[in-house]
Amino acid sequence: MPDLSSKLSATYNEKLDLVNPSGIRSFDQKISAIEDIVKLTIGEPDLDTPNHIKNAAVESIQNNDSHYSAQTGKLELRKAVSDYLKRQQGLNYNPEDEIIVTIGATEAIYATFETMLNPGDKVIVPTPTFALYFPIIELLGAHPIMVDTSQTGFQLTPEKLEEVIKEEGSSVKAVLLNYPSNPTGVEYDKETVKALADVIKQHDIFVVTDEIYCELTYGVDHFSIAKLLPQQSIYINGLSKSHAMTGYRIGYVCGPKEFMSKVTKVHAFMVTSPSNPAQAAATEALNNGDEDAVAMRKIYQKRRDLIVDELTSMNFEMAKPHGAFYLFAKIPASCTQDSYQFALELAEQAKVGVIPGSAFGKGGQGYIRFSYAASEADIQLAMDRIRDYLNTVR
Repeated sequence: MPDLSSKLSATYNEKLDLVNPSGIRSFDQKISAIEDIVKLTIGEPDLDTPNHIKNAAVESIQNNDSHYSAQTGKLELRKAVSDYLKRQQGLNYNPEDEIIVTIGATEAIYATFETMLNPGDKVIVPTPTFALYFPIIELLGAHPIMVDTSQTGFQLTPEKLEEVIKEEGSSVKAVLLNYPSNPTGVEYDKETVKALADVIKQHDIFVVTDEIYCELTYGVDHFSIAKLLPQQSIYINGLSKSHAMTGYRIGYVCGPKEFMSKVTKVHAFMVTSPSNPAQAAATEALNNGDEDAVAMRKIYQKRRDLIVDELTSMNFEMAKPHGAFYLFAKIPASCTQDSYQFALELAEQAKVGVIPGSAFGKGGQGYIRFSYAASEADIQLAMDRIRDYLNTVR
């Protein structure tokens, strides 16, 4: 293996020095070698992709569907996205020029911000939240304005949004919403969404709304802000969570055609086009897989109830999650409030893997995130181990 020439060691994008690797992935990797550890770390569904969806991918391969698709994705998939969003959320996007199929929601996020931001611009990001947003914004020379929501039920309030927009001024180009939330599982209700929309529409800013978990809500109905602000909204979603298709890497981004034409340029330079078998699977999922998501939701809700009951009995405090498959729990007062140290102790001494709350930005310190996208048996074993560990340290 060649070593890099010493003369080239300083030749790279220096903005990379400003960002850190994913705190989620790096911590998960750090503890993965611990023998017999039960991991409730990564947001990776343990459920299988439904057979009819897998069969669609196989059929695509067998039919020699091996040529480039349209850069924005196959038209039949974009039509399926359009129909699905209209059916499920009452959103209206033209499949011809308002929808782009991406390599997961991750690419949709990057392509959106690459299109939107110039150096010095600012994006309001309620925290704690999915940590991927921060380095993307920073690599583009822009600045994430983290708004700690830990004192307001892990929700951005309309009053706080208005305050921050006024404080930061005209350099604010967007506010980012992720709901149901990773890491808290908190879902915004319709009235709160309307109140946030009332603030945003008074300003010349975008709302980038990442609704990748919208199919996974428990006892509440999801309401997209894009329904209220179609002219200012960039809507992001995908199949990874709703249909247990993380490895298929299919997401999509929707918005006004004038903006989407520019996103298409960025997307095309990055990836050319998505994989055809994955697109065939996604088309089948969106056209014929509504009940798949319903079935998975019931499984996750049962797991949520189990983990909430168990952690509550151990004196953990949390905002009860009404969506996604995460729980964000306050570390008991009798333990260290350094979330990284506490999570490391749980891994090394209790053999349970969780993610430190500090990985999710302001407001995360003193919390840990559990993923209940794991089997009920693994969740119960993890809870038993945590209970035994707490009994030894109190």
